[in-house]
Amino acid sequence: MLRRQPVSHEPSLPTPPRERWPLAVALAALVAGAALLGVALGGVFTKHSHARLPAPPAAPAVVVMTPAPAPGAAAAVDTSAVTGPATAAQGQQQAKQSPATQKADAKRFTINDRTHVAADWVSGFYGIYAEAQKVYGVNWLLIASVHKQETAFSTHPTTYHGLNFANCCAGPMQFNVTNGPVSTWKRYKDSFARGTRPADYPHKTAKHPSIYDDYDSIMAAAALLRDSGAGRDLDASAWQAAYDYYGHDATGVSYADEVMARAIGWGQKSFCINCLTDSGLMNAVDAAWGAPARTALDAAAAAKDEDAVALAASKKSSSSKSSSKKK
Repeated sequence: MLRRQPVSHEPSLPTPPRERWPLAVALAALVAGAALLGVALGGVFTKHSHARLPAPPAAPAVVVMTPAPAPGAAAAVDTSAVTGPATAAQGQQQAKQSPATQKADAKRFTINDRTHVAADWVSGFYGIYAEAQKVYGVNWLLIASVHKQETAFSTHPTTYHGLNFANCCAGPMQFNVTNGPVSTWKRYKDSFARGTRPADYPHKTAKHPSIYDDYDSIMAAAALLRDSGAGRDLDASAWQAAYDYYGHDATGVSYADEVMARAIGWGQKSFCINCLTDSGLMNAVDAAWGAPARTALDAAAAAKDEDAVALAASKKSSSSKSSSKKK
């Protein structure tokens, strides 16, 4: 006999659906699609960003290879300029610096070498470098290396206003405005007039010449380097021009070594905005050109000390003779 099942008067609840997985799959697909779209668009933007950057100027065909630390190479440096007065051509940007200032400058050059600079910013100078090389015949890699050494491609906070920490120099290429009676900047400020100003570059001033205008300043630096002997080759003459650009002291030797090592490295490989200066090239440059100049500085200092001692002895002798006569 069949038993009747009891009838419940409670409302029945629907069983939770088990078909939620299609929704999860759809959401996952949506997220993945968005990510792929982002990557694709990012690639497009990156590609277009790189496409907007102009190529650096062509380096001269002749770029010196790593200088050999041989005695013959050392003789190519004009060490006679170490002790002599600066000529109008040489400029000698820096006057005699105190040890504290030289130390601060060395630190500044290290910071500028390590400062990361955006490629699109530096590309704004390519037209100026090319024009400076064309007009003054100076290898643009040397000009660019001085630019990085002085203000990290015009990114130092004081580049476009005031004077530097030593209260002597200003602008992208740190021209001296205080060494007179005619300062280095006044001698070279009109150098821009020989070239054609690019239509656009990072910092164009309203009036010219301006020490804070990138074109005016870089063209002046190219003229100064040219008058100091720099040309198309990255050689001993270019080292001497870099040495003259800073000034004839121990910091000036290190300055020229770094400027030249950086320029030669760019010439051998490629123009690398944020690559550190190669220490091996620095050592080679110093052995070939820096060491002889440093030796000449030491010899000049020793001779000066000897002259001072001799002068003091002469004065003492004269004083003794004078005292004897009075007696």
